[in-house]
Amino acid sequence: MIALDPVPHAIDRLTACGRAEDPALIDRAGEWSFAQLGQAVAAAAAWLRAEGLEPGDRVATWLPKTRIACVMPLAAARARLVHVPLNPALRRAQVAHILADSGARLLVTQASRAATLALDDLPVGCTVAEDTAVPLAGAGLAPSDADPGDLVSILYTSGSTGRPKGVMLSHANLWLGAISVAHYLKLEPHDRVLGVLPLGFDYGQNQLFSTWAAGAAVAPLDYLTARDVVKAVARVGATTLAGVPPLWVQLLEAEWPPETAGTLRRLTNSGGALTPQLVRRLRERFPQADLYPMYGLTEAFRSTYLDPSLVDAHPDSIGRAIPFAEVMAVRPDGTRAAPDEPGELVHAGPLVTQGYWQDAERTAHRFRPAPAFARSGGMAVWSGDTVVEGKNGLFRFVGRYDEMIKSAGHRISPQEIEEAVLSGGEAREAVALGIPDERQGQIVAVMLAGDAMHEPILRARLKAELPYWMQPVHYVWRAALPRNANGKLDRALIRDLVRQGHQEQGAPE
Repeated sequence: MIALDPVPHAIDRLTACGRAEDPALIDRAGEWSFAQLGQAVAAAAAWLRAEGLEPGDRVATWLPKTRIACVMPLAAARARLVHVPLNPALRRAQVAHILADSGARLLVTQASRAATLALDDLPVGCTVAEDTAVPLAGAGLAPSDADPGDLVSILYTSGSTGRPKGVMLSHANLWLGAISVAHYLKLEPHDRVLGVLPLGFDYGQNQLFSTWAAGAAVAPLDYLTARDVVKAVARVGATTLAGVPPLWVQLLEAEWPPETAGTLRRLTNSGGALTPQLVRRLRERFPQADLYPMYGLTEAFRSTYLDPSLVDAHPDSIGRAIPFAEVMAVRPDGTRAAPDEPGELVHAGPLVTQGYWQDAERTAHRFRPAPAFARSGGMAVWSGDTVVEGKNGLFRFVGRYDEMIKSAGHRISPQEIEEAVLSGGEAREAVALGIPDERQGQIVAVMLAGDAMHEPILRARLKAELPYWMQPVHYVWRAALPRNANGKLDRALIRDLVRQGHQEQGAPE
């Protein structure tokens, strides 16, 4: 187990955390040692500098889990740039928004992906480079001496209103987050971590960083079926697997040879709560593995984890604060909620990020001074989530203030769905919401004002414009949408009607 050193460093120095000869990355092309990883980061950083980019410029990557995708977060940091990772499943509209909002100067991607973009999808001054142009060997830049407080990454996350917003992370956020996770997961140099989550997702990106912080090896994997994951666990001898509830459901339906299931020593979960039934089934299938339920916010990296020894006795708990974090339940008046009293989850400490990129209004709403009683000073993230802290110090998630949809581990903005639905003119009005679903956590449903005859055209258009997790599954058409006495859309009634109709159709709740 690595020590909890509270001193942050430039994130590109993770390449020095492992022994030079030990494996750092494993893929179908073979293994990279930590020495080779360091050489690749240095060479890619030198190439970025030679592209004429200035310190602080944003470089975006839109890639599957290739070696380039794994190297670029550290290479950009070494070149004093700000990395903007894009989920490879995003479509043209989402990519164009993130490139424009971040003001990216360079997009590194594959030729097939670049071909889907139009010239006006790129911000002024942004060039596109194919990933094959990035060298992974040769002369390179020396390790960075960047200030740990410098901005180094922007991760885009959906809010309850509007398009995805960019969360600004410093070297210190990423470094201390990696140390914290590597410590409480008890990662060791002999571990092999199978990385199945998107690198544009904070949970997925931290798998790289926490694994390397522990001097261990990560095996990035793009998969199509649960069977692909099973085969990869066997192929690389994976000891660690991170997932979200819908993935666990799929994996439990797959056939696992006992010797393959037995290699896993830890399972980590975020992006949605595990049900007691799911916990029981995971225990049965992976008897040698410790189970780590976690709760996190991109704005604060990660907030809590539940020790594996407490999972069976407290299956509905999200645990205690992770190392370096201070988490508390706060009343509306800013005082600490009493034990077992609901309050807003507030996260303080050095993992709190720097706010939203070029969005002072939303930053001021979510990032506010820590409560007066907090041990940590400075800014805190006021999550908008309601939690209860028990007398035993364990937190339990109660609910959300906003209307976020969580499907297949993704946070989805209802407003973004509504804008996409209405952009083609097939419907006059639309309200998007989430419906409970056993496999996905939630599925996207929409109530629309218009004629149902347009639904096939709408479905076909959205299939081309939205990633799979944002696709509406359940459609309800009406001549007009319900309104309240003030003439506003009655979203509460719409939610009840849509969910009732879904149940009446025989869908499981």
